[in-house]
Amino acid sequence: MSYSEELTKAMTWLGTLPNTVFIGQQVRYPGNGLYATLCGVSMDKRIEVGVAEDMQMGLAIGMALAGKLPICIFPRMDFLLCACNQLVNHLEKYPDLRVIVRTCVGSKTPLDPGPQHSGDYTEGLQKMLKNVVVTDLKCPNQIYGAYAAAAVENRPHILVERGDLYRMV
Repeated sequence: MSYSEELTKAMTWLGTLPNTVFIGQQVRYPGNGLYATLCGVSMDKRIEVGVAEDMQMGLAIGMALAGKLPICIFPRMDFLLCACNQLVNHLEKYPDLRVIVRTCVGSKTPLDPGPQHSGDYTEGLQKMLKNVVVTDLKCPNQIYGAYAAAAVENRPHILVERGDLYRMV
């Protein structure tokens, strides 16, 4: 399967779990490559939020504390940095809280969108967060297993996707 097909398979499976909720930007309305991978997820499990990354992460943490399994989607890793307050000061302090953060290093092909949309901060997050698993998804065969593990392990996960791989077979 291709990279995007594996992502779609993983999201569809997560959508079948009774306590999942997908929260983020372009989860109900098209606008980026991640949206298409949610085609198998019911709209009643999707919560669209505005551009307020810190609030979005705080909502996801609150949902997890209430027993939900949030899949908190940040279409670009650059903007996940705006949620670092919640990541470092809250999520990191709850090592047994199940939150899945889905983010993407923006594609540089066919056109480079510039530094605001294609930054890769995976290594920095891995060094900074000791209680949050940060996984770099560079191969299609990693995807389903990484999301399945994140759904069942009692710890927070950040899964970093690669926009340049979405179109590759």
